Amino acid sequence: MTTAAEALVAQLESYGVEYVFGTCGHTNIALLDALGPSPIEFVIARHEQTAAHAADGYARATGRPGVLLTHVGPGMMNAVTGVATAALDSIPLVVITGDIPSYYYGRHPHQEVNLHADDDQSAVYGPFCKRTWRVQRVQDLARVTERAFWTATSGRPGSVLINVPMDLFSRPARPYANDHPLPGHLGRPGLDEPTAARIADQLLQAERPLIYFGGGVRDPGARTALLHLAEHLDIPLAHSLMGKGVVPDQHPLLLGMPGFWGLETTHEHTKGADVVLAVGTRFAETDASSWESAHTWNFPPSRLIQVDIDPAEIGRNYPVEIGAVADAGLALDAVDTAVRARRRQAVTRPGLREAIARARGAVFTAAQEAGRSDAFPLRPQRILADLRDTLPADAVLVTDVGWNKNGVAQCYELPEQGRFITPGGLSTMGFGPAAAVGVQLAQPERVVVALIGDGGMSAQLPAVPMAVEQGAPVIFVVMNNRAHGTIADLQSSAFGRSYGCEFTDADGRPYSPDFARYGESCGADGYAVTAPGDLRKALEDAIDRRRPSVLDVPMVNEPVPTPGHWNIKDIYAGRFPA
Repeated sequence: MTTAAEALVAQLESYGVEYVFGTCGHTNIALLDALGPSPIEFVIARHEQTAAHAADGYARATGRPGVLLTHVGPGMMNAVTGVATAALDSIPLVVITGDIPSYYYGRHPHQEVNLHADDDQSAVYGPFCKRTWRVQRVQDLARVTERAFWTATSGRPGSVLINVPMDLFSRPARPYANDHPLPGHLGRPGLDEPTAARIADQLLQAERPLIYFGGGVRDPGARTALLHLAEHLDIPLAHSLMGKGVVPDQHPLLLGMPGFWGLETTHEHTKGADVVLAVGTRFAETDASSWESAHTWNFPPSRLIQVDIDPAEIGRNYPVEIGAVADAGLALDAVDTAVRARRRQAVTRPGLREAIARARGAVFTAAQEAGRSDAFPLRPQRILADLRDTLPADAVLVTDVGWNKNGVAQCYELPEQGRFITPGGLSTMGFGPAAAVGVQLAQPERVVVALIGDGGMSAQLPAVPMAVEQGAPVIFVVMNNRAHGTIADLQSSAFGRSYGCEFTDADGRPYSPDFARYGESCGADGYAVTAPGDLRKALEDAIDRRRPSVLDVPMVNEPVPTPGHWNIKDIYAGRFPA
């Protein structure tokens, strides 16, 4: 016999788990002790939200589940924001949390959550986890763990919770003997031939078709199938925020992102399309200009074909003519096969690619022109331009919220080998610093940049010592405008002043921590940018040294252009829908 904790660690090893992210507590140290001699590395995060974001970043970089270990009560509650961020972005995350001893239910032992029901902490995760399990017997732990990994990765991926009373970890158990293996092959739902044929016919008959894709098309096979279909039919492409980077920004059919941060030229295509094939996207509010037909999407008269792995997303926001629950890659492959069976010769739409090139070129050229400014503090476009010119082509940009997310999605010309990782569903401030550490651990050979605001950096200061302790050479680039800049701009434009959004000292003067010195105090390299030319030099040095580094970059508070529409501005102006 062994302990349940040791058996669980052996099971995690058999699943290929490399890292467990988390913090210690009296309810999980039996499992930590079992992890000690294991090849699985425990990453101490100092705060559970930090741990959750790091596990999330690791999962996004690898495609495998991130594993998070938390403590009872406040420990697992601290992780809520990070776990929900992963859940809403369809990222597989397995959360293991210790709980009160099984024999003390309802007596309110230390840190029990019981104001609504006895031993009720699992309910905290109910609204956003695919499934939560409360393990009640040692002999059930292996079966529940297998179910949890399977559930997190199958269908629409997401977060799951395994809640384990602390005494179960220490109870005797049989050694794990691979009796609960994960499936050797994870089958995916395809698209039936009649539906593929109907979609093919619609695309072939359309005069102004458009393909709109989201983060559900990130798998390399889906990306290949998407381009195969679009290039054969010469169909323009638009992407959601989460779809940025799926298709290279240089592709001649790529319009860019629609919605609040989308461009007028993109909206001409989205509003004017007669048939839209939407794959792996939920038509988020900001990507759809609050679903108001005057701005981005116009269903009807446009006809919508929607393909998604999650049936709940089909027709959620727009009426569909054809809806299909299927894996994005398999569906695109099936449609492409049906199209080519009907038309072998590639379609050419005169002037389309040239018009797209002019529009996209204008966007990138305008950003480049603004990026030549030597004004100091730096304009955000200058920061993006220096990054683009300095980073290697396969660098990973992990962003937070604000200019570093919306501006990058709009006007940063991402190299084909590059990667853009951002929090979409919850738009979580503080995601970037910690998630970048998880990405770096997953891909140690790549340059990983956490492009974040000073608000996001302040929200996740534990990410820096975590990077130092792990030897993860993340480059933390802090776009420091001494404010929650995007919200400050929004408040100023709507109400005429910015209150509660800008950082000031006791005398009302602009204030900021010295992030470069903070980095140095943690054992990282610190760079204080004090002149326009300093940023590029600091980036070059940080890339060369391959050490954790914090770059404090003063930036003017300049709003991201918003050619689209978002209903919140109507609300501030006192205009409400009927």
